[in-house]
Amino acid sequence: MDWIAFMSEIEADVGQLAKEVPDTMKGFATMGAAAKTNGALSEKTKEIMALGIAIATRCDSCIGFHTKSLIRLNTTREEFCEALAMATYMGGGPSMAYSAKALKAFDTFSKAQDT
Repeated sequence: MDWIAFMSEIEADVGQLAKEVPDTMKGFATMGAAAKTNGALSEKTKEIMALGIAIATRCDSCIGFHTKSLIRLNTTREEFCEALAMATYMGGGPSMAYSAKALKAFDTFSKAQDT
């Protein structure tokens, strides 16, 4: 999978949907901002939880969005891999396959950020 091209396409598709249902998208964005606010749990911890859910639900675009957020939050590859280990443990074989996809996304987006 070409993660850069895939996420560019998803972001364009979401942008088009936002034009069609702006109130829904505004509500979703408001909910996301509230959910990610640092509190008893850090935004980074919450994004790791979201990554685990994305893997469990087998949502490629969710994996992409939350992986990009975790890179923005300076998540190390070691932290990311430990989160993937837990997601694999909880979800078994299917989660192992999606954890591998997530690791590829992490490496791709990290490399793109460095250039």
